[in-house]
Amino acid sequence: MTPTRTRPAGPERGRSALGPALELVHTGRAPTRAVLTSELGVTRATAGAVAAELAALGLITVDSRPAAAPGHQGRPSHGLAVNPDGPVVLAAQVHADGFRAALVGLGGRIVATAPGCGTVPEDPGHVLAAVVAEGAELLRATGRRCVGAGLAVPSAVAEPDGEALNPLHLAWPVGAPVRRIFHECLADSGIGFTAAPRAFTGNDVNLAALAEHRHGAGRGSAHLLCVATGHRGVGGALVLDGRLHTGSAGLALEVGHLTVNPDEGLPCHCGSRGCLDVETDPLALLTAAGRAPGPEVSLLRQACELVRDEYADPAVAAAVAVLVDRLGLGLAGLVNILNPDRIILGGLHQTLLAAAPERLRAVVADRSLWGRSGEVPVLECALDHNSLVGAAELAWQPVLDDPLGVLEP
Repeated sequence: MTPTRTRPAGPERGRSALGPALELVHTGRAPTRAVLTSELGVTRATAGAVAAELAALGLITVDSRPAAAPGHQGRPSHGLAVNPDGPVVLAAQVHADGFRAALVGLGGRIVATAPGCGTVPEDPGHVLAAVVAEGAELLRATGRRCVGAGLAVPSAVAEPDGEALNPLHLAWPVGAPVRRIFHECLADSGIGFTAAPRAFTGNDVNLAALAEHRHGAGRGSAHLLCVATGHRGVGGALVLDGRLHTGSAGLALEVGHLTVNPDEGLPCHCGSRGCLDVETDPLALLTAAGRAPGPEVSLLRQACELVRDEYADPAVAAAVAVLVDRLGLGLAGLVNILNPDRIILGGLHQTLLAAAPERLRAVVADRSLWGRSGEVPVLECALDHNSLVGAAELAWQPVLDDPLGVLEP
């Protein structure tokens, strides 16, 4: 049900401040009205009017009787938080071992998820129709208002047309128009979007990095490098001043195809040899440890559980050392080129970091110019399902840019 709205007074009711204010609350940077006032550089009255407008839209809550903080002098400020019962977006992820749909609210909160599926059809239209059907069922079950939809795929996504250029670990055709197909599935789904359905699509590691920057281990970083394994392969992303760096056509940071073992490396799907993609992914770990992958769970889960549960096995420890050295070599090259202020690792890579943190950080420092002159923090990703949350961020962005324009009847 759309909440009854009381419009604050003022020129355009502070409309230009609504988006920035919502983003501050969405990312946890404005927990109180006092902080919001300071961050926006406006008067207390304007900040109050903006908060009231966002609350009237059902996006945030305003606690007018917050408890005073310990040692606080004077009257405590009103508390601000995302509305836990507010609207959601439909987020979906497709990967080599299946797909999943979820509903995600502001603040990166996953409200509901579908069980997912373990097979991905060769026709992208079939899998995206199934993803949207699962999302539609979640919306019916929860009764939530949906304001958009985002999709994460294991491929570079070319802009402006939204084509999956290299779905190397899926049987999809090269250049599959995934954004158009996703949009068509949404339009046919019967989902009652607040506005006309808009389909947003991006590379899964790019979206994981965006989610981590806003809600996880990348918060506060100005130049964030993310490198992660998917269920197969390796991807990378760079967030500069809060925005994804995607290059001229959306194809930047294909780090999986850095060569880290040129002489004895495995053949890569890209046609080269010894790429990070095949030398440090889950299948590479299982192979190096002498373990045959099984069909019961995903390769990513098998590899991570092997490291966590059997690291004392000499064969597993040796395999971890090999992958850590090759990963460190790749990261060192990226540090030399990009000069990030923080590196976050996801998927199997964060498990490798947890198992051998000193070794990995030493390789990065020893093999990179900037690593020797000033240590670059290397951290684990912090969010579960960060690619799903990142897909949701794409769909939330129009609301963050102009809440009234998207949500006002």
